[in-house]
Amino acid sequence: MLKGNQHLDEKYVKVKGKDHYDLNCIDNVTKFITAHLFVEKRSLKNCVEFLSQIKENCYQQILERYFSEKHKKVEDRLLINFVSDKFANYKNAFNKLFYRVAKLEFGVPIACKKYGFEHNNNPIERYNGKIKDRLKVMRGSFGSFDYANHFLNLRGIMNNFVNPHQSLKGKTPAEEAEIILQIGRNRLMGLIKYFAKKEHHSLR
Repeated sequence: MLKGNQHLDEKYVKVKGKDHYDLNCIDNVTKFITAHLFVEKRSLKNCVEFLSQIKENCYQQILERYFSEKHKKVEDRLLINFVSDKFANYKNAFNKLFYRVAKLEFGVPIACKKYGFEHNNNPIERYNGKIKDRLKVMRGSFGSFDYANHFLNLRGIMNNFVNPHQSLKGKTPAEEAEIILQIGRNRLMGLIKYFAKKEHHSLR
């Protein structure tokens, strides 16, 4: 599922006038949101929970890449690459979960060419910018944590499985990531039916 660099960052979201954080990680090739968590604080515990979503879903792929590269010198290994700004808990959480088996480009600003970095963090900044534009229409603040959480979860689902992406030539990020669900042409309704059916079978 991981095809490119994993860019992670946060978006400030107000709930009852107070700042909260929408943590997101996006694959810069597929535009798939590989991790998402809405939190009140960017604590180390919350950052570990955030990145644990990638470990749970993609760790086998990360390990396969590591084992195929481990015979090389450390500086020559082409490992799964994460990109973040200089917030320390992102680095601490990464080291706790992916130390040695993946690579972290840490402290990367948006205008990274000025500083000589190989990767910038524009993919996640663009995604967060879309959320910011949507929040302006909603007057910028949510009335409750739960409502904000549900809304932002839906945004990630819509991005991954429903909305075609211009840079992907009309594909959804899920399709580009080769996550194929049989949900038909009406993707949103098909997705609702797909997960309702899955939930029904899990309860039997």
